[in-house]
Amino acid sequence: MAESMYIHIPFCNRICTYCDFNKVLIDNQPVDAYVDALIKELKQIDPQTLRTIFVGGGTPTALDEAQLEKLLIEINNRFTVTEEFSFEANPDELTMAKLDLLHKYGVNRISLGVQTFNNELLRVLGRSHNYDDIFRAINHLEEIGLTNYSIDLMYNLPGETMADIEDSLKYISELKPKHISWYSLIIEPHTVFYNRIRKGQMKVDDDEAEGEKYMHIIKALDGLGYPQYEISNFSAPEYESEHNKTYWKNDEYFGVGAGSHGYIGGRRYFNIKPVNHYIQSMEQEGTVVKETLELKLKEQMEEEMFLRLRMNRGVDIRRFEEKYGRSIDSVYGKTIEDEISKGNLERSGGHIYLTEAGRLVGNSVFIGFLN
Repeated sequence: MAESMYIHIPFCNRICTYCDFNKVLIDNQPVDAYVDALIKELKQIDPQTLRTIFVGGGTPTALDEAQLEKLLIEINNRFTVTEEFSFEANPDELTMAKLDLLHKYGVNRISLGVQTFNNELLRVLGRSHNYDDIFRAINHLEEIGLTNYSIDLMYNLPGETMADIEDSLKYISELKPKHISWYSLIIEPHTVFYNRIRKGQMKVDDDEAEGEKYMHIIKALDGLGYPQYEISNFSAPEYESEHNKTYWKNDEYFGVGAGSHGYIGGRRYFNIKPVNHYIQSMEQEGTVVKETLELKLKEQMEEEMFLRLRMNRGVDIRRFEEKYGRSIDSVYGKTIEDEISKGNLERSGGHIYLTEAGRLVGNSVFIGFLN
């Protein structure tokens, strides 16, 4: 039974050069109609108690105050959140008025899209905020008492140096956020970065240099009191992202909004992506057009392995066997032993998990469970 929900806001005031998420520039978009369609979709889900809700994008804080409040009222009317109600936010858009609304309607965690503290790198990324906006937003959060916030960062950026990494670590030690997400830049097709690299206009570090930065980040954050608990996420245990752990634990969740994904009853579904098509679907059909994929047992077990291996705790052997009625070794014994012999996996305490070396080559380890 699903205990979590993801809600997608596809609007942005500026399109970042690296982003391949489902998003559009907010100018001249039917934002009010989208919020109405979103509310219609929410009403198709029975009122209930959920552990977590995450509102992401795009940029949720691109909504104006009236649109934001309309959505928050509907969420509050239909759902009770017992643990974590998160909103993604851009630093320059997190005004006191919007923060007051989020706080008023029960949002208790902010995922702040910082990406880097270097103004020049922010410009390269196409971000709309600057260094000063970051600290202004965090001061607002502290003033209102919404202190459970995550700083989202990226590394392996074009032109980035180890000095930039050290600067970010210095600011983390000063600001003391509750959680850090620090992702390696992935060059996705159909992005500005992808086209620039193809044309030889920019480059990023090779795998070895990227790995050195990654290991430095892991060790430095651990020293600052942020142990790694997932490949790209760091915090003390009481501030781990409960919503994101829903995905990594391969648990079920609702997905609401244009292009959102959900996982209910052993089926993954994918809402139609274009904003106008999503709105028309809700207005004309009364329901959202979606693609549904029913997972076979083999596919369910594969997902259990590669999603849970993202977490430092890894795969719970007993849970796997209770959930699927199969011995983990009867399904993946050879693959597990091969990766253990390579030094990429370890088996201990009823769990199978990536080693430090394995986290550097995680994707190649995961592929081994997809045969």
